[in-house]
Amino acid sequence: MIALIVVAVIIVFFLVILANAVKVLREYERGVVFRLGRLLGEPKGPGLFLLIPIVDRMVKVDLRVVTLVIPPQEVITRDNVPVRVNAVAYFQTVDPSASIVKVADFGLATSQISQTTLRSVLGQHMLDELLSERDKINQILQRIIDEQTGPWGIKVNIVEVRDVEIPSGMQRAMARQAEAERERRAKVIAAEGEFQASAKLTEAAAVISEHPIALTLRYLQTLTEIAGTNNSTTIFPVPIDLLQPFLPKTVIEEPKE
Repeated sequence: MIALIVVAVIIVFFLVILANAVKVLREYERGVVFRLGRLLGEPKGPGLFLLIPIVDRMVKVDLRVVTLVIPPQEVITRDNVPVRVNAVAYFQTVDPSASIVKVADFGLATSQISQTTLRSVLGQHMLDELLSERDKINQILQRIIDEQTGPWGIKVNIVEVRDVEIPSGMQRAMARQAEAERERRAKVIAAEGEFQASAKLTEAAAVISEHPIALTLRYLQTLTEIAGTNNSTTIFPVPIDLLQPFLPKTVIEEPKE
């Protein structure tokens, strides 16, 4: 009986050791192996591999892209406007060994670096730049954060500034500014139209002064337009001078002596 118990204990012991020795990693996972505390070569995986029980210890690393939501940050822009900005960053592990050996918690470290970089970069730009040049600012943030996380084996792919919250007083001031800008554009367009119209009128006056019959034709054309759009009877006095070009010339003979 005692022998059976001993055999059962030995079998269970070997099964436990075998379960700890055999590891299977998915396609997006890698295993950083430490043998007696020392880093053992290249990361393991994906697939099936064996570890030496008790001697080897494995840390699993996920290589998929991680979405990091950067909490809202209070930022003072270069033109002294307080804004509240939040962003999102997408990063992934490209060097599993460095992400485990060189930093204690690469996720937390990346988050902290992203927050400080966000405040620093946005504080160097004007409010108008934050609103109109967001793509350029996103590229600057991505480059700076990626340079700082690169030694940890972390690649920052994308950084996007999502929301820029402006104080209500500043929003009203911007609305008034936009309205004033629209009024200015309308006045400029109206002035340009008046200038072009006056130039055309000047040219028309020059043509009429050289050819008086053109004024008569224009007058008659106006009468035709009025008659076509108005059903009532309209009487206009027609000066003889306007009809003079259309009248036959009479020859006045001098009396014979």
